[in-house]
Order: sequence, then C-alpha cells, then structure tokens
Amino acid sequence: MDILIQQLFNGLTIGSVYALVALGLTLVYGILHIPNFAHGALYMMGGYITLTMMTKFGLHYWIAIFVSIIVVGFIGVLMERLVFHPLRESPPIQDKIAAIGILLFLEAFAQYTWGAEYQSMPSPYGQVVEVFGLTLTMQRILIVVAAVIVMILLNLFLRKTYTGSTIIAMSQNREGANLVGINTTRVAMLTFMISGGLAAIAASISAPINLVFPGMGQLVILKAFVIIILGGMGSIPGAIVGGYIIGFSESLGATYISNDYKDIIAFFILVIILTVKPTGLFSKGGH
Repeated sequence: MDILIQQLFNGLTIGSVYALVALGLTLVYGILHIPNFAHGALYMMGGYITLTMMTKFGLHYWIAIFVSIIVVGFIGVLMERLVFHPLRESPPIQDKIAAIGILLFLEAFAQYTWGAEYQSMPSPYGQVVEVFGLTLTMQRILIVVAAVIVMILLNLFLRKTYTGSTIIAMSQNREGANLVGINTTRVAMLTFMISGGLAAIAASISAPINLVFPGMGQLVILKAFVIIILGGMGSIPGAIVGGYIIGFSESLGATYISNDYKDIIAFFILVIILTVKPTGLFSKGGH
C-alpha cells in the first residue's frame, strides 16, 4: 500500500512537469497551429540557464529560475519573430522543418557552450521529509506545489485579463481576432514568451531530481506531444489532465509492470484513447 501511495505521489510529480511543458506547447499550437518541435530545446535551455545562474553567478535558486524564465521567454519571442512569423504564409511542412532546425541548433549550442556531460543542479530543497508516513524530498513537494500555482495563475491570466482573453480569442479564431482589432502579432509574441517561460519553470523545478544535459528535452517533448494529442490539440484543460494521466500511468507502470517499458506506456495509452475518441479527450470540435 505504501508503495502505491509513494508511486501516486511520484506520478503527481512527473505529471506536474509534463503538464507545464504541454501547456506551453498547447498554447502555441492553439494560436499558430504549429507543433513547435523546438519546445523541448526551450525546456533544455531553461535547465541550463538556471544551473549557470546558480553555479557561475551564485544566484539563489528562485532568482536563477526568474532569470531563466525571462531569458527563455525571450528566446521564445525571437523564435517566433525570426522563424515562425516569416513562415506564416508558407506551407505547413516548412514550420515543422524550421522547428526541428531550431531544436538541432539549440542542442548543438548547448553542447558547445556547456559540454555534453550530464550535470546535476544543486537545490536548496534537498531535505527529506516524512508526510503521512511517506518519505518525500522537499524538491518533489515543491514541483507539485509550484506547478499547481503556475497553472492557477495562468488560468486566471487567460480568463480574467484582457490580454489573456485575446490569446483565447485568437486560439478560437485567428481571422476573427484580427477583424475585431486584436493585434495578432503581439499576441503571438506573448504566447511564445509564456510558452518559453513555462518550459523554463518545468525544467528548473525538475532538474534537481533529474539531470541537465543537451538532450534532456527530447523525451519530455515527445511525452508533451502525446499529452496534447491525448487532451485534444490546443486544449488547456486537456494539457493539464493529459499530463497527470501520463505521469500516473508511468510511475504506476514502472512499479507494477516494468521499469524498462515505462516510456512506452504513454504511447500505449495514446493509442487506446485515440481509438475510443480520435479527437482527444477535450477537443473543441470543429477544429
């Protein structure tokens, strides 16, 4: 029983990270209808920037994360301006190729700048605590709490602010948003910025329990794609629920089925859900 509860908590931890990454991905997809394959590289940059700020510049963990959010958000904006914006009228395949190009460029850049070896990120939250008889590290608790707070804030931002509502309007109907005077260019830049920031937060809070290395974004981004297809492309609740479904199924699968196959479980679930509901769990129909 203890193992089950421990694994459920682990699922909550992994799911929180996946959900944050998938949220950034789904926001960009909802607005520009491009699967941003380079999103995994933003996640990886987030991990490295936080690590560098802490080790080279001696910044506190939270300040390092803040810097990372700003920098990766800015990289996201650059990506939109220099690559995706000029390609907006071109055939869809060009967006995808460009995104893969950015991904390869950023991974090569990371390898050149920080080297190829795995690095561990120090965290002020390494303490182990007993909660209801469970042995948890503070870092894992932090991941869940931080992710939930970020999701709530994002939700409030999208629902309660004018800027947030322009993002939602544009994801529902880009031409319509343009007609009513929404500055779609600015909204696209802002969305990429938020998307980059979410990736940076996800990487920065999960890196202390994982490692930082140039390819760290690859498996995470693959899972994030599974999640947004699972939840319905462009659906925000879908990204959150999908993230936790994959997180739980992975940690339980690793314990009760086999650790070797835990990465395949996500794809197995995807096949099952899409067989039952081809558009994903929360699809908005008509897209």
